[in-house]
Amino acid sequence: MQDKVVVITGGSSGIGKALAEVFGSKGSKIVITGRRQEALQEVVAELERQNIEVLGIVADVSKQEDCNLMAAQTIEKFGKIDVLINNAGITMRALFEDVDLDVVKQVMDINFYGVLFATKSCLPSIIENKGSVIGVSSIAGFRGLPGRTGYSASKFALQGFLEVLRTEMLYKGVHVLTACPGFTTSNIRKKSLTKDGSQQGESPRDEGKMMSAEECALHIYRATLKRKKYLILTRQGRMTVFLNKWFPGFMDKMVYKVMAKEADSPFK
Repeated sequence: MQDKVVVITGGSSGIGKALAEVFGSKGSKIVITGRRQEALQEVVAELERQNIEVLGIVADVSKQEDCNLMAAQTIEKFGKIDVLINNAGITMRALFEDVDLDVVKQVMDINFYGVLFATKSCLPSIIENKGSVIGVSSIAGFRGLPGRTGYSASKFALQGFLEVLRTEMLYKGVHVLTACPGFTTSNIRKKSLTKDGSQQGESPRDEGKMMSAEECALHIYRATLKRKKYLILTRQGRMTVFLNKWFPGFMDKMVYKVMAKEADSPFK
């Protein structure tokens, strides 16, 4: 990854920030995006203190014009794009019968259309450099999670898109990776949207028992080097994917039971 140009959407916290650190530590030139300039600049300054060459771009991936600008500024600064990591994402928690559909649309706009827009803008340079397109999906893209209608739907859609892209790029030398973390420590659950679009606040899960963002980022870095097609993380995640494929009825009950135990569960 020495001197490779790596664009990371949603790079100002969590897995995105950890990805910037691990790729940057290996000699990559980093571009991170985020919607809040102050938070973005704090991470840029932190990365620069680690001697990582970095460019921060304020951008909302749900806006195609922002993604076009992101790609243009990256090429203007570094001359190319080798890797795009579609990491930006939000989640929600509410039963479908209760949720305002605008909340679902907001999640889809960022988690799905944001990937389409960013990939469309960066793909010409990635094809030219035979680089990589990476989508940070979720185990929720294999197994629908009750209370997470918009999130699971967006991740199922994302994985379908990445499969199509991987097939279309088969003879163009472009690597496409679908990375599926299990529950990972980040602030995504604190900013989770409730049924009316307000932020949840505190995480309903024990973050201390989850995989760290840093460990997750290292796995994604290694999978990128090996040009893997899929990366399914954590023992629980791999078991969930396996059991859901072969025993879907059993998993309906198990997943319901697990999610109903969350603090302030919408099932109660």
